[in-house]
Amino acid sequence: MEITVDQMYKIENKGHDMGFLKKFMMENAGAVSVRRLVEKLVNLDSKKVLIFVGLGNNGGDGLVMARHLAGYGADVTVILLGKPEKIKTEESNWNWSILKKMPSVKLVSGDSFDVSFKPDVIVDAILGTGISGEIREPYASAINYINQTDCYKFAVDVPSGLDPQTGETANIYTKCNMTVTFHKMKQGIPKRKDLTGELHAEKIGIPPEAEEGIL
Repeated sequence: MEITVDQMYKIENKGHDMGFLKKFMMENAGAVSVRRLVEKLVNLDSKKVLIFVGLGNNGGDGLVMARHLAGYGADVTVILLGKPEKIKTEESNWNWSILKKMPSVKLVSGDSFDVSFKPDVIVDAILGTGISGEIREPYASAINYINQTDCYKFAVDVPSGLDPQTGETANIYTKCNMTVTFHKMKQGIPKRKDLTGELHAEKIGIPPEAEEGIL
């Protein structure tokens, strides 16, 4: 069953109100994404993984992935596309604060970036379901960097620049090898398998009762 982006927002909010907090959803989303990545690539030990994260909850999922990937022995670099104080949600802030205590993960932040190594894997956790209008800097540079780099590319929830409701794209967008979306498939995502690559919809622990009155 495919659902709308609006239905997903409502289901998340209802689950949160039931006590299954959004930070738990974020934790499970990041964990299941890493499981899919490990399943695909088998050995991530010492692999160079570059994670681009935006300032919203899509970025927060990427921050969770960084912690889990470090646990698999990956050499993880996180590039936050903006200043840490501009992170938009409590859940993402919480995960950023954990990474600050982990020397095993290299953190970079700001309105510009420079990558001095060749990544084996790039994680696109830049823009999620809340896409609107033209993509601006520094997000645009990150998307261009992803598309120009020859490595395995993984999208969290939706490739950045793809509207998960309509399947339409912004002025620029990422093209990935695998996309993992959460809870249920959003209607627009399967329309662009050329951008998503291998596509999975994974459960993240939201109670089925959170769907009542919405689906």
